[in-house]
Amino acid sequence: MPQGPRQTAEITLMGQNFVVSCAPGEEQALHEAARYFDQAMAGIQTRGRTISIDKVAMMAGLNITHELRDETRRRKELEERLAGLDERLQKALERNRTS
Repeated sequence: MPQGPRQTAEITLMGQNFVVSCAPGEEQALHEAARYFDQAMAGIQTRGRTISIDKVAMMAGLNITHELRDETRRRKELEERLAGLDERLQKALERNRTS
């Protein structure tokens, strides 16, 4: 499947530089994501235990995935609540029109 034009960007994770590709205009978002991931990895590494960088990356990825699932669940609950409120509002408006 064609992806269109790509550009490269350099990111730093745990003091190591990596060159990765990204879509044009997405470089800032990529750098922000890399900083977030790097901070998550550093937080795990500074907890005292000496573990491999692979395990640090895996644990950081797992933690971020957990955060994403929690936020996705919260968003779904809010959307359902808003839909319920919208339905109640529409019914109230309809009752008001027919009165």
